[in-house]
Amino acid sequence: MMSLTPSRGCLLDLPWEDILVPHILCHLPLQQLLSLQRVSKSFQSLIQLYLANMRCFDSSQIRPAIPRAAFVNLLKDNEVLQQLALQNCSDWLTDRELLPVIGQNHHLHQIQLKGCAQLSRHALVAISLSCPNLRRLSLAHCEWVDSLSLRSLADHCKALEAVDLTACRQLKDEAICYLAQKCGRLKSLSLAVNANVGDVAVEEIAKCCPELEHLDLTGCLRVKNDSIRVLAEYCPKLRSLKVKHCHNVAESSLSVLRSRGVELDVEPPLQRALVLLQDVVGFAPFINLQI
Repeated sequence: MMSLTPSRGCLLDLPWEDILVPHILCHLPLQQLLSLQRVSKSFQSLIQLYLANMRCFDSSQIRPAIPRAAFVNLLKDNEVLQQLALQNCSDWLTDRELLPVIGQNHHLHQIQLKGCAQLSRHALVAISLSCPNLRRLSLAHCEWVDSLSLRSLADHCKALEAVDLTACRQLKDEAICYLAQKCGRLKSLSLAVNANVGDVAVEEIAKCCPELEHLDLTGCLRVKNDSIRVLAEYCPKLRSLKVKHCHNVAESSLSVLRSRGVELDVEPPLQRALVLLQDVVGFAPFINLQI
């Protein structure tokens, strides 16, 4: 007599490549997936298949910080990455670990290398040659970025929409101008904490990048009112501008942007004066800060 009791299935009985990898495992945190490898040899094989086919790798998902050997092992078979975030690897990441990953992943469109100070200009050249569809790149606090490697990036990655060059202090106006001329689709750019950046670079950005929405010039001491006026004229889509600690930028150039609703990180002079007065005299209910 045939039993009517339904047979109990196993997760591993589902098709791995058609169901488990693209529709189930992708919703689990990477930390948990790595732990699953210890359940059995079958689960280990499944997770290895997932790692070879995952589209996004973010080192911050692994706690504590991922070791060098584990990073190399996790990505050694992957050739389909689209997003790569390695800011949590800054203590040990060098060209030796990064270049093989970049060289075998030509579909990357987003790379985060914030604070990875032990890399060299060869890393940026490798990115530019291997990732023609790159759209977002963070190189914040990577002081190894120089004009030659940035020119390589500009020559080969013309689809760039967002670049973070915060504290890349080797870069001067000439290199930034070249980037703007070659990458006219830029929507977001940070040049913060670089005293070498001045009006020449900002004006070229304004004229070459009409889609620009966000610009960070924090601490760019050579930027003056003239380039801010050009920015206001040529960038109608600008939504935010950071000019804190730009001591040569005054309200006379910012007022046009302020009137358009552009988000600025400095208060109007009157507002600043009232806040300072309140700090000096203490609580003053007669002062209306909503002027």
